[in-house]
Amino acid sequence: MTSTFNPRATECDALIRGWLDADLDEWTRVVIRRTFDQETGAPYWLRRTDELDFDPRDITRYEQLTAFGPFPLDTLRSMNPAELVPLAVPRPITGRVWDSGGTTGTPCRVYYTPDMLLHRGAWRRWSFVTEGFEPHRTWLQATPTGPHLIGNGAWEASELHAGLVYSIDMDPRWVKRLIREGRLAEANEYSIHLVDQIADVLQHGRIDYINTTPALLQVLARRYPDLVSALRGARLSGTQVGPDMYRDLVAALDGGICGRSYGNTFGNGAGLPAEQDGEILPYAPNYPQVTMAVVDRNDWSTTTPYGATGQVRLTVLHEDLFLPNVLERDQALRFDTGCDWPSDGVANVRPLQITTTAPEGLY
Repeated sequence: MTSTFNPRATECDALIRGWLDADLDEWTRVVIRRTFDQETGAPYWLRRTDELDFDPRDITRYEQLTAFGPFPLDTLRSMNPAELVPLAVPRPITGRVWDSGGTTGTPCRVYYTPDMLLHRGAWRRWSFVTEGFEPHRTWLQATPTGPHLIGNGAWEASELHAGLVYSIDMDPRWVKRLIREGRLAEANEYSIHLVDQIADVLQHGRIDYINTTPALLQVLARRYPDLVSALRGARLSGTQVGPDMYRDLVAALDGGICGRSYGNTFGNGAGLPAEQDGEILPYAPNYPQVTMAVVDRNDWSTTTPYGATGQVRLTVLHEDLFLPNVLERDQALRFDTGCDWPSDGVANVRPLQITTTAPEGLY
């Protein structure tokens, strides 16, 4: 009989417990000390220190991070990602550089250390477990590939959740380019190309779960409803799932699990149980290295009341990557996680604005 004991799973569970118990102010101090150490800090931030009107080493509380102002994401489009990594990480750096989606121009690029990848993976495994996805199952990873971090989900499902993973090719930038240029017939053709790749894998009946985007699963359900209803579940990543689409996809899965996550290359949130028959779709950030706030669109430093809509503000507090006050292209409701989570959550995430110059496409 095959043992279900998985040392990686045990390690992940211990990490999650430790992170949830972390004091956010103390964690902030740890990251600030490491990032701004004169000898072993991050080159980018050490250069920025002279431009600031305060000494970042004096910061002792999380709420004081607003002093940095919004992080200038444009710097990530051209800067060497290693400049954000503390020199305490041995050089030369090896591993993967990951891209953002490139929806609004040249992609932003960041480097993930092994500890950062484990953090993201452990939280995704936590989501698998809490949502009911069983280990030792077969997955289809039908998400962006290549430089996109979501493609690393194949490793997360296989190595951290003991799965066997199939995959497809997907370049979301091509779809977005076609939409921007008004080539909608070709964009639709590419969508069908992706769905047909998925169907080719699903038709043999070996796949238990699919990890994909809401928009792509919606197209798949319309074109191949029997293949979707035969799945044990789907895990959705992206910003395009609202209450009506969520209920439609739950129905299409015909009793299968419908899990969710929200995030991007910089940080992620785990889906919490849907409330009010899917009217509220909440997420909690991968604490403490990732926190989310919902802020007034006209004043990024002012948090909205619970239940009110505003712009998502993300802060990345990894020991090896510090990105304060990232203003996302998304809006959401501020969600009260109560006693169940050590930080605020967000709910009903959707793009701030969808235009032909910044289309969401299939992702």
